Amino acid sequence: MQHTPHIHHATTSKSYWQQTAQGPLLETQLPHEADIVVVGGGIVGVATSYWLAKAGHSPLLLERSYLASGATGRNGGIVAIGLAEGYPSAIKRHGAQAARAILNMTLENRSLLRQVIQEEQLDCQYRETGHIGLALSEAQMDTLKNAASAKEESEVITHLLTRQEVQEHICTRLGPQITGGVLWPQGGLVHSARLVHELARAAQQHGACLHQGTVTHITPQGQKITLQTTGGVIHARHVIVATNAWMGDLLPSFRTAITPIRGQMIAYEPITERIFDAGIFAAYTQTEEYWQQTLDGSIVIGGCRAAAPDRDVNIREQITSMEVQQALEGVIPTLFPDLSHLRIKHRWGGIMAFTRDYIPIVDEVPNMPGVWAAGGFNGHGMPFGMRVGQLLAATIERGRADPTLAPLSLTRATLQV
Repeated sequence: MQHTPHIHHATTSKSYWQQTAQGPLLETQLPHEADIVVVGGGIVGVATSYWLAKAGHSPLLLERSYLASGATGRNGGIVAIGLAEGYPSAIKRHGAQAARAILNMTLENRSLLRQVIQEEQLDCQYRETGHIGLALSEAQMDTLKNAASAKEESEVITHLLTRQEVQEHICTRLGPQITGGVLWPQGGLVHSARLVHELARAAQQHGACLHQGTVTHITPQGQKITLQTTGGVIHARHVIVATNAWMGDLLPSFRTAITPIRGQMIAYEPITERIFDAGIFAAYTQTEEYWQQTLDGSIVIGGCRAAAPDRDVNIREQITSMEVQQALEGVIPTLFPDLSHLRIKHRWGGIMAFTRDYIPIVDEVPNMPGVWAAGGFNGHGMPFGMRVGQLLAATIERGRADPTLAPLSLTRATLQV
């Protein structure tokens, strides 16, 4: 059946995740004093608040809009094991030891996520389904083989798949482009907005305070840090800024280190057939595509930045564009010809934060003692968020940086021009 493009209208609508989740209400009356302030209500900010509250603190979380309103609530809900760039490239760039340490953070993140979901009984549709990377040519299959070989000495499990083995994992006819693939059985899927909302409720129960407010300036003043907000001034001893693509607005030293890049997604109307149980990756375009089928039957897919002028680099508006949306519409019907009947229900955009070396930044802010920042997750916030939050909380608790964070330093050589 021939795929017919849908009429596209630019939209700033909420994502599928945001429209199918209800978060806790945020207080609007801000206090004047707080021991610890966490700025940003995405996965990193909420996870940091959770771990701080578990340790007996009463952190004040400040979110300018609503929880999971940014990149966390606009992603693919994929909890990957791995880095934003291919592992062989990461080894060349960072060295084997640093690349392994960063890779291990994503394994630790998965274990922590599973642990917290069980302990706190978080209703977030988390399941460890594994992920499949599709090869759409022999050259792509060689790339997948090289990545699998590079990870042999790590704890990441990979299984190379023939075309027939891929077909056994996907319950619809494969298009002729698919030549094989790789299975990463440790990967997971989650309802990303529900995860943030449920984790925020758990943080609240442990003593965290959740507030709505926009921070406009952060200024260290002696032993205190002053935060100017739309709701007044707050004085704190410690501040953690977890605003990802927006960090440069508050922290000038991060403006050149982080580049905002828009990602776009669509969600199809739910279907009763279970087509995809695993999360799927495919380099259908040069900027890679990813999708999952949610528990209600919706297929949620993102990517296709290659179709945009300048690949949507330095775009800060969470609207959709015709070029990328039309490219996204073509992925599923092309790779799976029997799915050309699917109808689109949701469209959205979100702003990611990329770094020059494809590794996040988690560090104390230069010349701002007591102020820490975490951002630049390169579209991989879910694989790091829970672990980074734990490490930031431990850093505040101990009064010194957790050594595990060393590879994510703002001053690392691979970040410098």
